[in-house]
Amino acid sequence: MSAPTHTVTNQPPPLVGYDVHASDTALVEAVERHAAPERLAEIQDELGELGRAAGSAQAQRWGDEANSSPPVLRTHDRYGHRIDEVDFHPSWHRLLGHAVSAGLTDAWSRPDGHLRRAAGFLVWTQAEAGHGCPLSMTHAAVPALRADPALAAEWEPRLRSRIYDPLLAPAGAKPGALFGMGMTEKQGGSDVRTNTTRAEPLAEDGAYALTGHKWFCSAPMSDGFLVLAQAPDGISCFLLPRVLPDGTRNVFAIQRLKDKLGNRSNASSEVEFDGTWARRVGEEGRGVATIIEMVAATRLDCAVGSAAIMRQAVAQAVHHATHRSAFGGPLIDKPLMRNVLADLALESEAATTTAMRLAASYDTGTEQERQFRRLAVAVTKYWVTKRCPAVAVEALECLGGNGYVEESGMPRLFRESPLNSVWEGTGNVQALDVLRGLRRDPMALNAFLTEIGLARGADHRLDGAIKGLLTELADLDGVEARARRIVERMALILQGSLLVRFAPSAVADAFCASRLGGDWGATFGTLPHTLDLASIVDRARPLTD
Repeated sequence: MSAPTHTVTNQPPPLVGYDVHASDTALVEAVERHAAPERLAEIQDELGELGRAAGSAQAQRWGDEANSSPPVLRTHDRYGHRIDEVDFHPSWHRLLGHAVSAGLTDAWSRPDGHLRRAAGFLVWTQAEAGHGCPLSMTHAAVPALRADPALAAEWEPRLRSRIYDPLLAPAGAKPGALFGMGMTEKQGGSDVRTNTTRAEPLAEDGAYALTGHKWFCSAPMSDGFLVLAQAPDGISCFLLPRVLPDGTRNVFAIQRLKDKLGNRSNASSEVEFDGTWARRVGEEGRGVATIIEMVAATRLDCAVGSAAIMRQAVAQAVHHATHRSAFGGPLIDKPLMRNVLADLALESEAATTTAMRLAASYDTGTEQERQFRRLAVAVTKYWVTKRCPAVAVEALECLGGNGYVEESGMPRLFRESPLNSVWEGTGNVQALDVLRGLRRDPMALNAFLTEIGLARGADHRLDGAIKGLLTELADLDGVEARARRIVERMALILQGSLLVRFAPSAVADAFCASRLGGDWGATFGTLPHTLDLASIVDRARPLTD
């Protein structure tokens, strides 16, 4: 009789068949806090349905398949005709279709729309993050299109549709449409005012012919794109349809798909325009001002998407430690592992709480909230997206060697984790944007200080950090070299103020002691041992049957 060498013991079960939303206590509480009471039950039902779908074996399989079979570019058909099509694995379409049907492209037309969409985006993209790109672009295009009421009236119903149609056809003949964006060019990158793409006016009012090369064009299979180009009166914003109303394809030559570190399921492309037909959106020469509202919305999605990656990484780490034993007991009961998990959970909860606060600010529609977002979106995008890779790699390590294996799902999370820090403006771009806001918009600074001031007096470490920030802001000489330092402090203080106001005392105390009080090391797992770490970890535990 052979020895039982293949008896499997001490291996955690897969984290599957659970409700991603209900298991995220910080998210549940944020929705309860910000949603109108009369709509809360409806929103919870929506998120519960989405959460169970995201945690299902089916959605996880779709995510694996979409990433293991990335998109393929077909520039020509068999006869040599230029077609510029991107083929995706069927699971990509299943993921995208489910997201569209759940309303993840529509925040602008529903009560509490931004809160419920952001919460849904955070839940659903934990199944697979790559398809979040066209969802985000489609949602974010709406405020830019509203610079032209006629275009908005034509396109908004298509973008808000809950029907996903992947066929290349005139947008007016489809039940729903998706949007992409093309701003950056190879000679300038983030400095979009150096773009060389030209826009020549045509006889038709508001129509132009575009000629140029976009170094990054997001979601090239979309039905329409917002792009920047140099018109006679300066850089302007344009709506470029993929297929023209008569059914002919617009000139949209996809030269290649980018071979990226992560985000493998999504097609990011390099495209050329040659007399490509487009409609101007907003005034000539005001392209950056027109498209900036789209950029702000996508920047918030970068923070929400990073919060989703962080939450999934923490859920996987806590789940593993719950079911894995070492050195005489469950890993989760070991003081050192508990410290690491609690530290990761703090980072995740702070990101989620801040992202939901910002999403809810869109729903109020007040000038005070708009001014608050002017600084807070860039501050949050800067910090949360930078913390995401650190959380992902530490959570991976919690699984040991198992976390380094593709089947665990952790390598995909890690590869995805740096993306949102690069997309929609790198860290330096965000920091410089905050500096512009500080110099030009005193009301924005007042709104930010008012928000963090709501927690003043509740924690001495937070109060001290606010005092230190005011000292930093009082001296703006040579401020550019200090920009990252200032933005980091703003982000941590904003997070601390929200946790002091809304999180359990154990969470708020640990965050303020470590992130604001300086009682912290250079790596995760260095929280003061006297804190209530067990309750922090238990709060982050995913709920499984």
